[in-house]
Amino acid sequence: MKVVILAGGLGTRISEESHLKPKPMIEIGELPILVHIMKIYASQGFSEFIICAGYKQRIIKEYFAHYFLYNNDVTFDMHSNERIIHNTSKDNWKVTVVDTGLNTQTGGRVKRIQKYVGNESFMLTYGDAVGNIDLNELLKSHKESGKLGTMTVYNFGQSKGVIDLNKDGSVNAFREKSDFDGNLINIGFMVLEPKIFDYIDGDSIPLEQYPLSELVRQKQLNAYIHKGFWQCMDTLREKEKLEELWNSGNAPWKVWED
Repeated sequence: MKVVILAGGLGTRISEESHLKPKPMIEIGELPILVHIMKIYASQGFSEFIICAGYKQRIIKEYFAHYFLYNNDVTFDMHSNERIIHNTSKDNWKVTVVDTGLNTQTGGRVKRIQKYVGNESFMLTYGDAVGNIDLNELLKSHKESGKLGTMTVYNFGQSKGVIDLNKDGSVNAFREKSDFDGNLINIGFMVLEPKIFDYIDGDSIPLEQYPLSELVRQKQLNAYIHKGFWQCMDTLREKEKLEELWNSGNAPWKVWED
């Protein structure tokens, strides 16, 4: 199953670094967060990627063109003009990088890679967030639902007990927090059927608006609740938080072996 990664936005909320490179290419522990995401998928058996590039897309292409050079030792023989790469990477990936336009919306980017997906189910996520998602459980949930789409949702709500109050301030009921309290947010890590392309008409369509909203209206969108770790990298502070976790040796999203 192919994995589509949205990696074409401007990343304006982390402009301290994104003015130099696409946000998915900002590094956590000397690896672009995009590669962290790809390793999450590949470690669970999903190793064919379609990257929806846009802003500074050549940087993504150049990175994968020199992937082995960047991630391994190398010897340059100046006499014979030979390059020898040592300890070559174990990453058995197929990576397609597609220029989906500078100002294209998320839905439009997905529409532009239709020919690379073909008529088959595919996974989709954003290029700026990591988590220890159980992707095979996600896929199982999608198949069992029989729906056109499944999104992974995450609870950003409170973590304490829930109190129901009467208007006079007296406690009406008290219970422990459940998975459905607080704000369940879309964190990407979706599974979609190819019919989703029929819901996208042009570059100006955000995936999160008409396409997914229409699936909701038709009761064709399933939710898979993730209860583990997840963190996006929208701001420099969030980037530093991920960097601290990685440097501590306690990065919960590192589900792969070196």
